[in-house]
Amino acid sequence: MSVNPVSHRAFTTLSGIPYFSQWEDPDCAAGIIAGELELSDIKLWAQSGASSQQEFIEWANHVCGMCCLKMVLAAVFGKVVPVLNLTQHSLPYGTYVREGDNIKGLIYAPFVEYVRQELGLKAVVKVGIFAEDIAAQMAGHRFFMASVHPSIRIPETVPPSKGGHLVLVTHADRKYITFHNPSGHDIRTQQDVTLPVDVFARFFAGRGISLVENAG
Repeated sequence: MSVNPVSHRAFTTLSGIPYFSQWEDPDCAAGIIAGELELSDIKLWAQSGASSQQEFIEWANHVCGMCCLKMVLAAVFGKVVPVLNLTQHSLPYGTYVREGDNIKGLIYAPFVEYVRQELGLKAVVKVGIFAEDIAAQMAGHRFFMASVHPSIRIPETVPPSKGGHLVLVTHADRKYITFHNPSGHDIRTQQDVTLPVDVFARFFAGRGISLVENAG
């Protein structure tokens, strides 16, 4: 699997956990969300590992989970693997399913098998848990990919539903949950976002994936 040099910007987060946008250019995120920019306007598309701009456009809105994995790999191994390299290598495991022109995924169980076999990472699917349970997950694992509604980028809102998007939880305790959001619209909603547990719970679907066992 090809590996790109780690960019300095990726390591400027307060937590020290590298941040990446699923749209490659974090500065374009607000425009994409607002509909002021198209995916075809993103000049950094080749950094995704896509073989063409069309491939980038096809996948960019579906790779929040793989972007979380990209952050994990950068934190654990100090290497940046392009998000579409990760995606394409995972497809034989069934991590995504095509239904006509639609792409369905990330599918958790195949993803766990993929990271175990291809990347040597231990991962566990968690379902039926509450936001306040995430702290216990973090006691045994370094990261938790949490299914939340994408409107978590605007935490004062009430989402129409829960789930549909993955964020990377990097710390949790009884009161607060801190995470990187691949589709945050600015630095405050992208890197080291910290929300009270009860606010996070409004968006959390009660499922996710624990990744990388803590030593000891």
